[in-house]
Amino acid sequence: MKNYFYILLTGMFLCSAFAKAQQNQPKEILIESDIERINEEEFPGAIIFQKSNKQVYIQHEGAEMWCDLAFYYKDENFVKAYRNVRLKQGDSISMRGRYIEYNGDTKFAYAAGDVFLKKDTTTVTTDTMYFNRISQQAYYRTGGVVTSPNSKITSRVGRYYIEQDKISFINDVVVTNTEYVINSEQLDFYSVPEHAYLYGPTTITSSTSKVYCERGFYDTANDYGYFVKNSRIDYDNRQVYGDSLYFDRARNFASATNNIKVLDTLNRSLIKGHYAEVYRAKDSVLITQRAVAITVEDNDSVYVHGDRLLLTGKPENRIIRAFKNVKLYKSNMSGKSDSLHSNQRTGLTQMIGKPILWSEKSQITGDSIHLLNNLETEKVDSLKVFDNAFIAQKDTISGFNQVKGQKLYGFFDDENQLKQVDIINNAETIMYMREENGDLTGIDRGTSARIEITFFENTIDEINKLKSPGGTIFPESQFKNEPQTFEGFNWRGDEELLSKEDIFRGESPFVLTKIQGIPLPEIDEGFFSTSDDSTIKPLSTSSDIKEGTLENREENKPKYGQENLDEKSKIEKDALIERNQNTSTQRAQSPTLKTTPRLLKPVKKDGN
Repeated sequence: MKNYFYILLTGMFLCSAFAKAQQNQPKEILIESDIERINEEEFPGAIIFQKSNKQVYIQHEGAEMWCDLAFYYKDENFVKAYRNVRLKQGDSISMRGRYIEYNGDTKFAYAAGDVFLKKDTTTVTTDTMYFNRISQQAYYRTGGVVTSPNSKITSRVGRYYIEQDKISFINDVVVTNTEYVINSEQLDFYSVPEHAYLYGPTTITSSTSKVYCERGFYDTANDYGYFVKNSRIDYDNRQVYGDSLYFDRARNFASATNNIKVLDTLNRSLIKGHYAEVYRAKDSVLITQRAVAITVEDNDSVYVHGDRLLLTGKPENRIIRAFKNVKLYKSNMSGKSDSLHSNQRTGLTQMIGKPILWSEKSQITGDSIHLLNNLETEKVDSLKVFDNAFIAQKDTISGFNQVKGQKLYGFFDDENQLKQVDIINNAETIMYMREENGDLTGIDRGTSARIEITFFENTIDEINKLKSPGGTIFPESQFKNEPQTFEGFNWRGDEELLSKEDIFRGESPFVLTKIQGIPLPEIDEGFFSTSDDSTIKPLSTSSDIKEGTLENREENKPKYGQENLDEKSKIEKDALIERNQNTSTQRAQSPTLKTTPRLLKPVKKDGN
């Protein structure tokens, strides 16, 4: 009985092994034709099939082929098809060419002459193509054109991963769309949903903008992208730089994160910060996170810092607005206010909300302060202080020269130094009067409807009471018994900005936002490589392919990529793709983006 079961089990094992061996055994190519002949003298080993009423029909393991003339080498399970050749695999993949070779053992095809490959809505045209049915990959390296519903892509080398709906392009990659053109060294394109990953120096050029990056993502169907390495967007007279850039052409919108620079080439101005939004159609830029606007005036730079900066208007009518904790600095002037409004067309800068201005040795305050630039010389020409105008200078350790009134008008010389100040309405003064050698002669405490002050070397030199003058000159000993300051006096000299770095004084150290990178692609083995690291064997001794053709070439390898991704890198890469599952919810609904835009996942067909 035991022997019976042993024999039965052995028989079952042998049958299973035999069946498995039969499954692994390559199947013969099947051919149907009206005309069949043999010509051993001219075509040894070949069975010749020829079209009569209908084309020659060839079938092999899910693939069908039609042609006008075929040479079948049965011993090698190899066929050569000529003229009007069509190859079809399933319902979605078809290929045409003037000539196709096919090996039934390796399921490898070679096509030449006006080759056309189509899967769903994606087509590939080239003069020579290789098709591996086992790996489901097609390859060209003599130039090709790929078309999708919204774009045409050309490159020197292309590798089509059919099941993944992915095509890797190398060398002279050009994506042409009705709205823009992409030029890149290396590009991975997912035909569904028409997403491109960009590697190496890349430009995206349209009639309204030009994007440069060395690594990025672009949705060619919806016309927006994300760029993370050496990225820049060029508009008419404006350039946007940042560690990461988001770009939406349809909305005329771009945003930038970390180490932002927005350069205005026409107005010679620069905005810096760590988050920015650009609205091209509205000619506006919003920048936050250590935001600072830098403009050039008479070869001197003016720095304006605030929690939030907003630039609006075309170059000739540009307006700069700064909000909250505003600070201003230039080499001989600095200031603070709650907000600031600067019109570059009129040259008027308004400091609003508790403004204070330091001009050399003078401290100027009031309810609002206006600075006016001479548009021709690009120099500060004058200033106006409205309501509760107050100007003070330190005279001694404890004494201060002071002038106050309802309004103040100041005028600057060619060196941007304060040369004259007029105080109008309810003017009052406290002035320490000194000889040329510096000896104090008395303290003038006076009033007038209008007072004119002149300066010499940034120090109050002369005071003229021009209307209804009054007051008393006190000796120093008697003045000690008088009020030393006017109501509203508040010396804030310790707050004065002495360098451009001081615009950030008192602020907490800034921590950059973590940028979501775009990993380099994983480099697959060469198209002609096999699992044992050798190259694909010749299709047949009768093949028209020259010896050495089916070999990988160094110049056709991807320049950018990772050959051996560790497990962590693979997980991170998969997670990046996975984040893009829901296109509509990932795109910003509000014009203000608070997070880095997420990329979109290449969607796979069911069953692939």
